[in-house]
Amino acid sequence: METLIFSDQIIDEIVRVLLFGFLGFAVAMLLTPIYTHFAYKHQWWKKQSSSGLDGKKTAVYSKLHAAKHRRNIPTMAGLVMLFSVVLVTLALNLSREQTYLPLAAFVGAGLIGLIDDMIPILGRGDRGVAGMGAKQKMLLITAVAVVGGMYFYSRLGYNSIFIPFVGGGTEWVIGAMLVPLFTLVVVATANAVNITDGLDGLAGGLTMFAYSSFGSIAFLQGNYGIAGFCLTVVGTLLAYTWFNIHPARFFMGDVGSFALGTGLGVIAMLTSSIMLLPVIGAVFVFETGTVILQQLSKRFRGKKIFLSTPIHHHFEAIGWPETKVTMRFWVIGLVAGILGVVLALLGGSV
Repeated sequence: METLIFSDQIIDEIVRVLLFGFLGFAVAMLLTPIYTHFAYKHQWWKKQSSSGLDGKKTAVYSKLHAAKHRRNIPTMAGLVMLFSVVLVTLALNLSREQTYLPLAAFVGAGLIGLIDDMIPILGRGDRGVAGMGAKQKMLLITAVAVVGGMYFYSRLGYNSIFIPFVGGGTEWVIGAMLVPLFTLVVVATANAVNITDGLDGLAGGLTMFAYSSFGSIAFLQGNYGIAGFCLTVVGTLLAYTWFNIHPARFFMGDVGSFALGTGLGVIAMLTSSIMLLPVIGAVFVFETGTVILQQLSKRFRGKKIFLSTPIHHHFEAIGWPETKVTMRFWVIGLVAGILGVVLALLGGSV
């Protein structure tokens, strides 16, 4: 029987990266009771929206989640993730080349989500308006993405995208066009994760698998700082999901979903893996695609394709229990993540 031999350096990096994951989990578990105390004391209740993107009443969704609407469930648990990732990264994993950008994007998008979450809590919204308007959020997330793209191109020196499988992997130099591409990828991913965050445990589990996959790719590339950042996020998500599985004790809110989605897009760019992002994030793509198709169908055909969107609500509407939808989507997300890592190995990304 052959023994797999790793160098001392590789073993040290494996231990270090796994330690970041453990610390992310431990810090988040320690901070969660503090968050919970303030969330329940100050009534940071989730205000459920009663209208869709077209401004019309969401009758199917409201009926499906009527019981949940009657419960007082706090939001903004994403603050725990935000603080945990910042603390661990600043203390042990700060690197100009690898973690400045994802950390800054994580925090910037999280703060936008925090403002959005706080508006209805402070009384400037109502049950029909759960925060900022879609255009405002899109503009602010785009601003974060543009700044990140400029830093990515001008300060970190990236000027190309990697095309896997072509000649064993090919670098396509696009120069300054990398900034709008970076912006598109980050904005799309941020919104996709935000859209998917609609069932207990759903977004938490799916982003855990996605960050694990990109962390694996980064490690195989020798980008140990990026891998450590991904595992830190995974650790915080494990702590969050412990409390968010059905019935959820709290929700991550936009502060969590925007931070996670934005960070995921940035990591995909830093690891030259944007071609793998639709694979690893297959469920996010599927969820967002159903929303777009539904809106187009209602506008041009005058009728819906799905009973409710995103698609997880459609499956609820046809009789699937919430837990079944979540678990089956988790399975798809896990398989997609593994497939993404395999394709990275085969396509020359690592």
